[in-house]
Amino acid sequence: MRGIEYRGLEKIDGPLVITERTRNVMFNEMVAIYDRAGGRRLGRVIDLSRDFAAVQVFDTTTGLSAEDSRLEFLGHPMELRVGVDLLGRVFNGLGQPIDGYADIYSSTLIDVNGLPINPYARTYPRDFIQTGVSAIDGMNTLIRGQKLPIFSGNGLPHNKLAAQIIRQAKILTANESFVIVFCAMGIKYDVASFFLNDFERSGVLSNVVVFLSLADAPSLEQLIAPRCALCAAEYLAYERNMQVLVVMTDMTNYCEALREVSSVQGEVPSRKGYPGYLYSDLASIYERAGKIQGSTGSITQLPILSMPNDDISHPIPDLTGYITEGQIVLDRELSQKGVYPPVAGLPSLSRLMKDGIGEGITRDDHKDVSSQLFAAYSKVKNIRNLASIIGEEELSAGDKQYLKFGDRFEKEFITQGETENRSIEQTLDIGWKLLSVLPEEDLLRISKKLIEKYLPKGEG
Repeated sequence: MRGIEYRGLEKIDGPLVITERTRNVMFNEMVAIYDRAGGRRLGRVIDLSRDFAAVQVFDTTTGLSAEDSRLEFLGHPMELRVGVDLLGRVFNGLGQPIDGYADIYSSTLIDVNGLPINPYARTYPRDFIQTGVSAIDGMNTLIRGQKLPIFSGNGLPHNKLAAQIIRQAKILTANESFVIVFCAMGIKYDVASFFLNDFERSGVLSNVVVFLSLADAPSLEQLIAPRCALCAAEYLAYERNMQVLVVMTDMTNYCEALREVSSVQGEVPSRKGYPGYLYSDLASIYERAGKIQGSTGSITQLPILSMPNDDISHPIPDLTGYITEGQIVLDRELSQKGVYPPVAGLPSLSRLMKDGIGEGITRDDHKDVSSQLFAAYSKVKNIRNLASIIGEEELSAGDKQYLKFGDRFEKEFITQGETENRSIEQTLDIGWKLLSVLPEEDLLRISKKLIEKYLPKGEG
């Protein structure tokens, strides 16, 4: 249905177009703007007052004239055309194909803004997703329906880790479709090429839906991209009953785009110049993960954000931590030691891990092994701090034994090849092998029954 068309604009201010407000204009409504040559550009209503409407143009406003331009309110929010043909396709941040193929063949259009999930309709996440990465599966387990962000820093290998997870992630229960939705915002062309080449080389592209919004894309496109990705994920999960893992990188770029749009609108800035509604805006993205009653599908989120100056108290990771169920933190010191993936053992946490592991899901010893490894590595950190003061030669024999455990934990458990895909059984077996370095009487977090069943003899 075609909307009403108006001639002339009140003002053009950078990416914003101001027009006299007409009746029945909606917030987030799509707008078509035509220049004097008949060229068509899309925009979205981002602000309304009694007399005017502010429209942000997805493309550049170069060539638009306030007198000769025509504007059409389309009467609907931004929508994404969805169907099973989404899999294997590459789209830009607005959901337009950029892989050389035509639009997908479907008559189903869905509002990219999504709808809030009724908390009563949610079901509690409990099922294990195996990523093949020991530091995640063993210590910070990813659960189906969870949102578990990766906190990284500039120069750390979060892109390699994201690509590895996309290649290797799977669910262990049979006869369930598991697909990936990958969304990249504000990334450089070489990073986009790395992901696409990796997907094609490994053969997983046919099982992935890709949304790419490069660094030179308009800020509004970078804000729309994760919503298009989640719209596709919701269709595949709740309409097609698939298990969907959504990987989004980099949420810091998304927040920078949000700050830019907020500044253009003249809004009062909050912490470090970000808008005061940063928390609720991030929540509108993160809270679209989960499982709902009436559908066997699920959406699991793995957002990646690079912390400015490795500052975990920065507003972006700080607010993200309040919304999500844990975090995986990449450590620069481990990376400088040559450890990949450099997952920090102590700051990392999966709050839903306890409900998705154990007998019948992963293995009966998973909870105890994870808890004991965490406790032992925590003690290693304290002993290393002590050794830096008094010298390693002054440590007791028991403390030196823990130092040996710490070195082997980083080299054998955390460190693994970029293409190495470990099962949960392999991960737990490595954990037992490392625990055998310690005195058996120190394994206080593991039951005697499990020690007798799994602990290798002779190394401690």
